[in-house]
Amino acid sequence: MKWRSMFNRDNDGATRMIDEASALLPSHSEHIPSAVPAKEVTKIALRLKHQIEQVIPCELEEDRITAAHSNVITPAVVETARTAGKYGRSGSSDNDYSACVVFCLLICKKWFKRQALLELWDADMHEVRAVACEVIAKAIIESEDDAGFLLQDILLKRYSIVIDGEETAPNNVIEKAVDLHALRVIGSSGYQKCITYLWRGWLVQDEDDPTRFVDYKLKTSTSYWDHLDPDRMRAPLYQNALQVFISLLYLGFYTGAINTINPTGDLDVIEGLLYIFTLGFVCDELAKFWKVGKYYFGFWNTFNNTLYALLTVSFVTRMIALGHHIGTEDRHKFNELSYNFLAFSAPMFWCRLLLYFDTFRFFGTMLVVLKVMMKESLIFFALLFFVSIGFLQAFIGLDQEDGKLDATNFVVQAMINAVMGSPEFDGFDNFAPPFGLILYYIFTFIVIVLLLNILVALYNSAYEDITEHSIDEYMALFAQKTCQFVRAPDENVFIAPFNLIELVFLVLPFEWWMDKDTYERLNDYVMATIYSPLLVITAALETRMAYKVRFNRNRGEVDEDTIEEWEQLDGEFDFEGDGWAKKCEETKPNVEVDGTLVEVKALRKEIEELKEMLRSPKN
Repeated sequence: MKWRSMFNRDNDGATRMIDEASALLPSHSEHIPSAVPAKEVTKIALRLKHQIEQVIPCELEEDRITAAHSNVITPAVVETARTAGKYGRSGSSDNDYSACVVFCLLICKKWFKRQALLELWDADMHEVRAVACEVIAKAIIESEDDAGFLLQDILLKRYSIVIDGEETAPNNVIEKAVDLHALRVIGSSGYQKCITYLWRGWLVQDEDDPTRFVDYKLKTSTSYWDHLDPDRMRAPLYQNALQVFISLLYLGFYTGAINTINPTGDLDVIEGLLYIFTLGFVCDELAKFWKVGKYYFGFWNTFNNTLYALLTVSFVTRMIALGHHIGTEDRHKFNELSYNFLAFSAPMFWCRLLLYFDTFRFFGTMLVVLKVMMKESLIFFALLFFVSIGFLQAFIGLDQEDGKLDATNFVVQAMINAVMGSPEFDGFDNFAPPFGLILYYIFTFIVIVLLLNILVALYNSAYEDITEHSIDEYMALFAQKTCQFVRAPDENVFIAPFNLIELVFLVLPFEWWMDKDTYERLNDYVMATIYSPLLVITAALETRMAYKVRFNRNRGEVDEDTIEEWEQLDGEFDFEGDGWAKKCEETKPNVEVDGTLVEVKALRKEIEELKEMLRSPKN
């Protein structure tokens, strides 16, 4: 079997991309310069900031900025912003840096957000200006006719700015919009087209210049063997599909292990595979933490690490059990403890699948809601902590009145029951009467009536905010997931638990002494062997897609175009010839201008005509 591009690898390594506030998955590499001098990018960003401050000089309603035909963000304003990259010292076009204007608008959005925190008295005005940055950026993206310039230069080229005399790490618009959660930019058609191309692997990093993304050259090749390439595993679509399959297999191993209890405590094959997979996931988490640092930790990382910790404890206790003779009490005790930890982790195993189902819109939206709710919960738990500590200290003080401290467990359990909505008043009648009972009534009232209702209100607010923009939130989540795959791809894609193969059979025995080209060739052969079942399927799918791409290009359409039901008979009707198009043109309303304003303009025109008639000499 001939494997295409077996010897062509990215010699410059992966790109390290760490945003100032949050990073996804950067990796160690050489410094990558900005596509435009950082000082020029900063100058353009300052020009745009000045323009937006002039356009919005005072606090305005956000609806005026975001309206479909806004009278604030007019086409002239958008066109002026577009020329910010061409404006020279003398007002002429000295250099054309217009490709970085959208990136600079995102920088301005970040600045205005920061300014809103520093100047609380003008926070609303700065927030509206930040929204204006997104609206203008979206308008520029959607009005760009040159698809190649839009994808390659505006969205995917990386730019830096100057902060404290130093250049920041280069970012592109795709990454920056995800980092800043710029929903309007993410929801633009051009941005989503770029994300789709990245997801399918139609846009890939240039092997000679990792700062550039180029079209996948064999997208139109109808040769099956051209697509049978292990490098195609870099496509986020295929990596995600493999991760979903591995997660289902992992869940299957867990189900088999928990339902086949070994009374003797010995490890069977299914349980061994479960722990091997867990080791692979743990190594993957450690590698990502080493590359990223503290910014790597998020909600799902903490969730997964908790699951892996429980499984590690289960494995360790199982090893301790195996250290005792069969039939002994200690072996039975540790073996039972191991299975208890294993069974305790079952809910987390099933919830873990949601992490890989977020490409489906329903699950993706619900995951965003869950994430926001967890953040909102921090307010509730912060209030609950101080309230509970105060009352606990009061109860312990009342308990020490007789010189004994024997009711602590009772008090703690009663307080926890109150937090869970099931207070128990029995026992407080004889607890330092009447103070104990009064204190518990007050504590129950504060927790159940005040704090829990605050929590419900926070949850309701978070749910409404997310579901109101559910489509945009889903697209932002999908863009973030895509960026996790393409922002800093590894030179060799070994998805856990296959990373153990890379570690044991490639890195340790060969990487430290073998020359780079030979080592890369060896990695290609190993990846080709590991992923061969999946590559057989992906090659067939890409070959089929190549025919569709060729068909679309022959019709003069975009590569991903599909023929829908209402398009099938387009060529058989002539609405211009039968007069239907002209009738529709005559009767269509003017939606670009407010209806009242249209009537006023018409009335003004009639008044002008009447004045002209009165001024004309009588015949």
